Amino acid sequence: MATFEKRPVTVDDLLPLALTNLGHFTSMRVEADGTIRGLTLHMERLVRDCAIVWGAHLDTGRVREQVRAALDGRDGPCVVRVTVYDPAFELGRPPGGEHPGVLVTVRGAGALPPPPLRARSVPYERDLPHVKHVGLFGAVHARRTAQLAGFDDALFVGRDGLVSEGTTWNVGFIDGDGTVVWPRAPVLPGVTMALLQQQSRQHAGAAHRTATVTLARAKGMAAAFATNTGIGVRALAAIDDTDLPAEHPALGVLRETYLSVPGETV
Repeated sequence: MATFEKRPVTVDDLLPLALTNLGHFTSMRVEADGTIRGLTLHMERLVRDCAIVWGAHLDTGRVREQVRAALDGRDGPCVVRVTVYDPAFELGRPPGGEHPGVLVTVRGAGALPPPPLRARSVPYERDLPHVKHVGLFGAVHARRTAQLAGFDDALFVGRDGLVSEGTTWNVGFIDGDGTVVWPRAPVLPGVTMALLQQQSRQHAGAAHRTATVTLARAKGMAAAFATNTGIGVRALAAIDDTDLPAEHPALGVLRETYLSVPGETV
């Protein structure tokens, strides 16, 4: 299902997005009760990225209204994606963006937690890593390359040799004393990552810290996991040829922490 400004999307609506690939988005998991964990953070992301990409203010009330319309009559968990782009944008006239529009798409959501994944390290750095933009060619190509090599997904390593993030997910690690370690690197500030950090501060959970993580150090961690809105907390069973425990106690605590986050109503 796809709507643009609350009406069924047309080919003409999508052509500028398909041909120029300029825009930004956020994806949100909607639970069976219709609530979304981190909804406020998702709206803040859309506003922040709209200012960066388009130099425009985004009305979140308008976004919420369109999400509600897209979800009307929908049962069961699903993932709703809000993409912001300018249908009048032209490749030869890059300024544009004065009136970005809102595209809303909905798809089914898988069960939580998904099975562990095996990641292949890939040298890659996303453009504007702090923005959740639609420029996914490099990331998806890295994922395809990893899958053709027998892995499930790709883990990015920068030119500085430091681990940053996955294709569409943040990566975290558990060190020897149970501390959650997030890579200090140019990464997308993920909503699920932020929720885990907030819950830890508010409820005295496991300690969280940010540190540089080399690939060798990543492989030597007690455990590793991926996070995003669609998967929650997903264990990494391997990085390259190094196996990691998929059932570390800290991973169970992180999953429980995430599921304890109260949802917000659209």
